[in-house]
Amino acid sequence: MESSSFHGDSRRTRSRSSGGGRSTSGQSSSISTPDCSHHFHSRCVSDSGIVANSIAGWRDLPSLRSTNTSPRQPPSSPAAPTTQPFFRPMEPRVFDDDDPVDRTPRRPVANAAEASDGGGAVALATHCEYSALARDASVDDFAVLVHAGAPGIASSGSGGAPRAPVDLVTVLDVSGSMVGTKLELLKQAMGFVIDNLGPRDRLCVVSFSSAACRLMRLARMSESGKDLARRAVGSLKAGGGTNIGEALRRAAKVIDERMHRNAVASVVLLSDGQDTYTVPKRGGYGRGGDANYDALVPPSLAYDGEGRRSSAPVHTFGFGTDHDAAAMHTVAEATGGTFSFIEDEAAIQDAFAQCIGGLLSVAVQELRVNVACVDPGVRVREVRSGSYASHVDAGGRAASVDFGELYADEERRFLLFLHVPRARAVDDDDATRLVRVACAYRDTATGRAKTVAASEDAVVLRQWEGGAVAEERRSVEVERERVRVEAMDGIAAARAAAERGAHAEAADILRSRQRAVARSAAARSGDSACLGLSRELREMRSRVADRRRYEVSGRAYVLAGLSSHAQQRATSRQMMMSGGGDWEAEQSVAWATAGATTSYMTPAMLDMLDRSRRSRELLRRQQQTKERRTF
Repeated sequence: MESSSFHGDSRRTRSRSSGGGRSTSGQSSSISTPDCSHHFHSRCVSDSGIVANSIAGWRDLPSLRSTNTSPRQPPSSPAAPTTQPFFRPMEPRVFDDDDPVDRTPRRPVANAAEASDGGGAVALATHCEYSALARDASVDDFAVLVHAGAPGIASSGSGGAPRAPVDLVTVLDVSGSMVGTKLELLKQAMGFVIDNLGPRDRLCVVSFSSAACRLMRLARMSESGKDLARRAVGSLKAGGGTNIGEALRRAAKVIDERMHRNAVASVVLLSDGQDTYTVPKRGGYGRGGDANYDALVPPSLAYDGEGRRSSAPVHTFGFGTDHDAAAMHTVAEATGGTFSFIEDEAAIQDAFAQCIGGLLSVAVQELRVNVACVDPGVRVREVRSGSYASHVDAGGRAASVDFGELYADEERRFLLFLHVPRARAVDDDDATRLVRVACAYRDTATGRAKTVAASEDAVVLRQWEGGAVAEERRSVEVERERVRVEAMDGIAAARAAAERGAHAEAADILRSRQRAVARSAAARSGDSACLGLSRELREMRSRVADRRRYEVSGRAYVLAGLSSHAQQRATSRQMMMSGGGDWEAEQSVAWATAGATTSYMTPAMLDMLDRSRRSRELLRRQQQTKERRTF
């Protein structure tokens, strides 16, 4: 999005040239065409004083790559004030003008032991559905829960391991429907994001309406970089249509053509409307209809199910109740990102904060958990790992799950369903050793590859004859995960029913799932995750019960829930408050209605969310004080 001052200057330079674009000497003058399609003559621009008056600002903006191979020198002048107008010159053909990354060592490694297996490693654990089986019993669907937990940011080293720096591309909808309060809230939220990025992080801002444009290069968030970013965000103006496909292609270009790369990369996409340019219409276009939303996803951003192809996940945010939730969910799902629903537009900053809190705390990358059967008769029948790719060897003797990135303190759980044979007569220890679990990953704190093995194998006792299992020895951990997985199946089935117009059926499915959760031993014992899941299912049930509410907010709420449970990662569902003016009460209600997503919250996400809410409260009080002084 170009600033009005830039367009005004370009129009004035055209009017000063003569001869329909020809110089007074009769030779063709050089004509430049920026992304906004406005033409200007380079000689006239120079004559008009634009270059002379704003050269300090242009140094910090995208430009064609220089042929000079000497190292880039830091600017000798101080950072430009935030009141300086924002000018966006012509985009380069290749987006290889990103700032160099900070190569300062992230953390010195104390010794070889710490480099390979030291503090801060992923923690692995297993839980068997039952602690004991009868010796003469053979079970085909014996459940084993495998748990992987990422280390905390400050878990290794006396001073804590610094986090990995981030390359972040924000893709912001500035179509006509964003005019007014929505755009001001977006600018405020982006200001919070900019303030909380560190000097080693890099940010690029892409805006889109009928077309997309890169407002600034991928720049390090030093003080001058933050000033550039604030001016870029401040220049946003609303108008035009909604071209999500072009916006994502521009973001992919930024990610793909970087000259330098930070350890973590991600894209954040916010839109309040429906793409009217890219998605082919198939038998009627509409939100949640039969549309090919995969057309929105650039190939380089797509997740292939086995591992990321040197790209970045897209975390999508549906802003308000008029966005296309099906499109935003598809983009997130196809790229390995999450989809969040911001029904309460005033809470956009909180939604961004929650996401950024995770991105700024990535502790583990390329995580793969490997399972090997120990007893010769044990076989893996099935793996339930949500949206994460799993593989079972042909003989069932081994399995693996690819989890990719984990935030600090984040957890991943999956269920193995095993065939467990009768106990062999030669077994002396009265137990069957089921599976051995290990994992491989890259530690973002050190940049090193690590391998970790669980301290113990999963084992089931075989100590009596008769009944197959001892019911009183059932694992609460396994039951909690089984209930969650079955609830996720119910949510997906309810969504399918609602999409075909069977709203009563959808509500019945969710009611049945809610009752099953409430009857579980985990819920009866007061487990917070199960109680939150029960509240979430109840809220979904009310939103799918009729067509009108489903179209307005039910689809988005359900899809955000599916995204959260499939990835075991918190997504924002900032819901509309009933009013009353009590800000603190509204925040407590918003927290409670977030449902089971709170069980996926990490300390870093909670901390950033708290910062956002405190900053919003401070701003609210400042505005109240200003209003009182005015009157």
